[in-house]
Amino acid sequence: MALAVIPIVFTVTEDALSAVPRSMKEASIALGASRWQTAWRVVLPAATPGVFAALILGFGRAFGETMIALMATGNAALTSIDLFESVRTMSATIGAEMAEVEFHGVHYGVLFLIGAVLFVVTFTLNALAEFYVRKRLIKKFQGN
Repeated sequence: MALAVIPIVFTVTEDALSAVPRSMKEASIALGASRWQTAWRVVLPAATPGVFAALILGFGRAFGETMIALMATGNAALTSIDLFESVRTMSATIGAEMAEVEFHGVHYGVLFLIGAVLFVVTFTLNALAEFYVRKRLIKKFQGN
């Protein structure tokens, strides 16, 4: 999973860090801050929304990546508490069983219900992250 997630997180984070205006970096250095202080106290706080967006995109990709989940989890239709046993994720269940299901049958409806649950979980995660980050950023930039 990391091989699919890390490139997206890295590129979006790099874009967010490079989008910080050069004038902010130069102003910090002109006021006597070292390069490390500038990076930690100026660049990173200014790029926080982009870095957080990169993490959310990475988690969303890892959560919805069907083929990687099919291969990585062993694709066994089991439920177990043991972390070392094979399991099947919800997205892998949809990917593995959709081709064999009767159109408009009960099984078909259950697979769509699983898809709806995945959508609700992903949407809720994104909405909570958006509201939480927005509230923190507004407080931070207002000086509260």
